[in-house]
Amino acid sequence: MYIKRYLEDQIEKRFFKNKIIIIYGARQVGKTTLVKNLLGKYQNKYKTLYLNCEILSVRENLKIPEPIRLKSYFEEAKLVVLDEAQKIENIGLILKLLVDTYPEIQVIATGSSSFKINNKINDKFILYPLSIEEISQNQNRFEVDAKLDRIIRYGLYPETFFLPEKQASFRLDEISSDYLSKDILNFEGIKKSRIIIDLLQLLALQLGGTVSYHEIATQLGISRITVQKYIDILEQAFIIFTLRAFSRNLRKEISKSVKIYFYDIGIRNSLIQNYNPINLRSDTGGLWENFCLLERLKHNHNHQILANYYFWRTYDQKEVDLIEEKQGRFNLFEFKWKSTKVKIPQEFIKTYKNSSYHLINKLNYWDLLKV
Repeated sequence: MYIKRYLEDQIEKRFFKNKIIIIYGARQVGKTTLVKNLLGKYQNKYKTLYLNCEILSVRENLKIPEPIRLKSYFEEAKLVVLDEAQKIENIGLILKLLVDTYPEIQVIATGSSSFKINNKINDKFILYPLSIEEISQNQNRFEVDAKLDRIIRYGLYPETFFLPEKQASFRLDEISSDYLSKDILNFEGIKKSRIIIDLLQLLALQLGGTVSYHEIATQLGISRITVQKYIDILEQAFIIFTLRAFSRNLRKEISKSVKIYFYDIGIRNSLIQNYNPINLRSDTGGLWENFCLLERLKHNHNHQILANYYFWRTYDQKEVDLIEEKQGRFNLFEFKWKSTKVKIPQEFIKTYKNSSYHLINKLNYWDLLKV
């Protein structure tokens, strides 16, 4: 079953504007399905071309930065997809030559890891795993509510969402293994896959808590700089993302901490091999926090809402899970699986004007799409 992605309309609006369209996202998140669906819409209007850049012959034909040769390989196509474009040598230069020389050709480049390209010649999008908002196009909210426990255990990859639970766990294990074999170990300087696995498992076990690079370095027997480098690589591959601490006025605010979350909680659970039901878990709080944060990010990105994201914590143990700063206002979110009452951080609200506070639990999580 195809679930329409919210980015589809946003991407179409950028067609033929003399810019490369870049679609980033982790493996199996649905990039290929999305671009093939877009090509299908336009195949009667333009000559279209899909190229899988993981195929050696494709890479060989695209690696030489010669515009005439590149255009000849496209065979007069006006709408061209370069899938997994990061596999092409000098891809940034290749794309710049194409848009500068043949602006009438619309190129869409996808990547399961980020690559360097001049920001002035491209429109970038991130394709996340499915969102509850996208699922609700095909299923009503009561049906989604009934699947909430499963979503928090197996995540929202398009393929695994429709599989029976046992098959979903097998497929998630395959996907997480592919991350290492096809993406992570291809980065320059990655030599020991075991360290990357151990690092990911440590991050998975610290979900919802602040992360100390120094402590991780000590546990893994590597330098702090190496830990930072590996975390940067995992971010570039869209496996994890970081949330920085918010600090501007109060002396008691913790300013240098970081939290790390996963782009899909099913992958996180695969790394620690724990697909247990929510009522049998000790990590429900961290999973719920990751789920809610992700859904908020997906909603804003899918609707082209720009915001800055932080968490907030003080030395006297006051905290907010997510601070969203946009247009001079602060939305404060606290994520609690069961709680219906929490203490509102008055110190923050008094210090930072134009703040609003929202408690998100399993009974009202659809409010993430309303604020």
